[in-house]
Amino acid sequence: MVHIVARTLDGTASCPDCELPSSHVHSRYERRLADTPVGDQPVVIALTVRRLYCDNAYCGRRTFVEQVAGLTFRYGRRTPASRRVLAVVAVALAGRAGARLAAVLQTRVSRTTLLRAIMAVPDPLWAVPKVLGVDGFATRRGHHYGTVLIDCETGRPLDLLPGRDASTLAGWLREHPGAEIICRDRAGSYADGARTGAPNAIQVADRFHLWQNLGTAVEATVRLHSTCLKTAFTSSDGPTSDGDSADATKTMSPIESRSRERHATIHAPAGPGTRDPGDRQGTTHGR
Repeated sequence: MVHIVARTLDGTASCPDCELPSSHVHSRYERRLADTPVGDQPVVIALTVRRLYCDNAYCGRRTFVEQVAGLTFRYGRRTPASRRVLAVVAVALAGRAGARLAAVLQTRVSRTTLLRAIMAVPDPLWAVPKVLGVDGFATRRGHHYGTVLIDCETGRPLDLLPGRDASTLAGWLREHPGAEIICRDRAGSYADGARTGAPNAIQVADRFHLWQNLGTAVEATVRLHSTCLKTAFTSSDGPTSDGDSADATKTMSPIESRSRERHATIHAPAGPGTRDPGDRQGTTHGR
């Protein structure tokens, strides 16, 4: 380990609240700061800093600790350089995987420290896109839902909204004007919210939800007319006793056929010695 001992120079330091310079020393104490490793060795800086009095009678802060630009910040136990490295690792790998990589880089941190580093990273700046995507997502299906807003031209997520109601979306659109086209699913609340918050924007349905709605409609139609389909495919002479099962399989709807195949797979015996689900006497196939 590389251990560096240092102290700040005498002079003035500015109060963080009123910014009035002061050289009136209250006390001194040592701060231990973790820095980026050097030569595959961890670096620890033992820095002695001063606590100063604030001489401004109108300032609410009585004392303050001097900070060294580029080296310290309030309540920090790492240098800004070390924090930047951890933030990059956390964004790339997050919790446990990031902690394992940080250990290889001679920086021992926990997964929760890396998660806090991610939360401390400021959100990137973005502008309201020309084509705005609006869709719902579930944090707990059937209970908690939200709305995700996406730049459809770049595929970049922009914001998350609580709930899927029209007023929330309309409020966001009023606060962030500029969307010319709103690509959304076919929920009525999103239509009302887009109409209220951005009345001049063109509303379109995205391709995924169009295919999804078409598939749902076709499936519902097949289920509704499954009896008619069986009748249409049944031979006019009727199935013989030997070919009942084969003809019945041919006249099944695709959904019914898949369901029967899954049922047969689940209830098929796994092998010798496996208990038959229909055997109430507890006998086995191996006997």
